[in-house]
This record gives sequence, structure tokens and C-alpha cells, in this order.
Amino acid sequence: MKKLVVYYSLSGNTRAVAKRIARTLRADLMEIRTVKSYPDDYDVLLSLGQKEIRSGYMPQIEQLPFDANRYETIVLGTPVWWSSYAPAVKKFMAGVSWKGKKVYPFATHGGDLGHTPSDFRKAMRGAQVSPVLGIRFENGTQVTPAGDVKTWVTAIE
Repeated sequence: MKKLVVYYSLSGNTRAVAKRIARTLRADLMEIRTVKSYPDDYDVLLSLGQKEIRSGYMPQIEQLPFDANRYETIVLGTPVWWSSYAPAVKKFMAGVSWKGKKVYPFATHGGDLGHTPSDFRKAMRGAQVSPVLGIRFENGTQVTPAGDVKTWVTAIE
């Protein structure tokens, strides 16, 4: 069965990784996009992001081109927001039946994954969730070795 790589990206880091993964796996690629865009001002964005994570907010997302429920294997990418996955990813996950799926999450970050791995496992009950691949970036440059990402991708069934 065909694989799906689905991701949310605000700065472009997660998008770049997702595209490379999809190419390698010859998987369908789908971007989660919010209906309302986030502010460009970094300080305003930080404050808003923290508020959204703490409140459990889920922004409206655009209609997606594929039905994720039709895939058995999903690679799911997110930036880390306040030690968890982005609210847009939360909204996407709420609309998918995870039972019986194999999920390979990855998260781009500037420091650490926080509680993103345990948050993924809780949100995708019924799925076989592999360990989260953390991909570190500094000033828009990937610090995590490309070989680590390649090794992780080759393990995807």
C-alpha cells in the first residue's frame, strides 16, 4: 500500500525534510496549512504559540488533497512548539482514525523534542508509533546529520 508523508511547516525546515523523505519513499506528500496565517513578528508568534499549546487550541486547516484514513503507513512531520507538536498537527490528527496504522513521526526543533514523543503516542492511540526522529536546526541550517535521517527513513516499512 502507498505511503503518505504529511507535515506542517511554518519556517520551511519541516517542509524541506518532508519533501526529501517523500522523494526517498516515493510516497504521496501532503502539507497541512492553516486557514489563517500566523504573524510574522517572532515575539508575537512565540506568545501566540505558547497560548495555543497551553489551551489545546486547534486552528482551522485547509482541506487536504488526500484522505489520510486510506493509508496504512504515515510519516508525520511537525516543528516543535513549546515542547510539543504544532496545533495544526493536532487538528490534523483529530481527523484521522489511527487504529492499525504504522506511524513514523519526525520533529524539527532548535533545542530538544520536549514531550513531543509522548504527546504523539497519546494522540495516536491504536497506531503502531515508531520513536520520533528529532531533527535539529540552527538558524535555518540542519545540524542533525543527513545520514541519521537517511538511516531512519530506510527503516520505514
